[in-house]
Amino acid sequence: MSTRDAPTVRADRATDSLADVVVRHLEHIIFSGEVEPGDSLPSESELSAHLGVSRLTVREGVRTLQARALLEVSHGRRPIVAHPNAAPLRDFFSASVRRDQRALLELLEVRLAIEVHTAELAARHATKADIAALEAALEAMQQDVGDEYAFNAADVRFHAAIAAASGNRMLSFIVEGMEEPLHTSRLASIEGFRAQSADLAALVQSHQDIHERIAQRDSTGAGESMRRHLISTRKDLRAAFALQPLPPADPAAAR
Repeated sequence: MSTRDAPTVRADRATDSLADVVVRHLEHIIFSGEVEPGDSLPSESELSAHLGVSRLTVREGVRTLQARALLEVSHGRRPIVAHPNAAPLRDFFSASVRRDQRALLELLEVRLAIEVHTAELAARHATKADIAALEAALEAMQQDVGDEYAFNAADVRFHAAIAAASGNRMLSFIVEGMEEPLHTSRLASIEGFRAQSADLAALVQSHQDIHERIAQRDSTGAGESMRRHLISTRKDLRAAFALQPLPPADPAAAR
């Protein structure tokens, strides 16, 4: 695409910096529909000449959009329009949990708000391939009950498969964005579960119940099964925190 195909976005506010002009111009190119994910943008020199700014300023604007996961940048190549992804959400959720692990309980509340509805949608929209993906993740959980890390990974795949089966990309991105901190959450909740029961079979069964409801196209039942599972997970997480109390939150880390 040539820069001539897009109107130049000029500074229209006193607070606009030259880098802001570059960012807004690139946003116009990305969101106007004239380029698709995977397409390359104009070169640094083309953008510099078109906008009347230095190449350093162009580079600054590109880095801003790279940080927002809108562009992919490789050395020696033009910036590439990124496919929609959950990177900004992942970074936010992960940073929140690293600052204070008590946020894992808050994240559980987010999951209750999101994943119950996601399960309901999955029961309505899941394809045969979606059901097969759920079954594969469930079988992996059954096989890996002796390995908490492998069990956890299969658990993450199970919930991601439900999100994909919902048919709603936004919900799928939210669940994907929570995956990294949920690795920590699930390992902690498994520890709490084991403190109350040495057998992970009941935990597998709760996932089996969700799978069966989705496979049976029982939207209400799928949502209720997910709700029961997450409420149980919250109980296990609290039990884990009771076993090893968390240190006080660091106020400085939250700033």
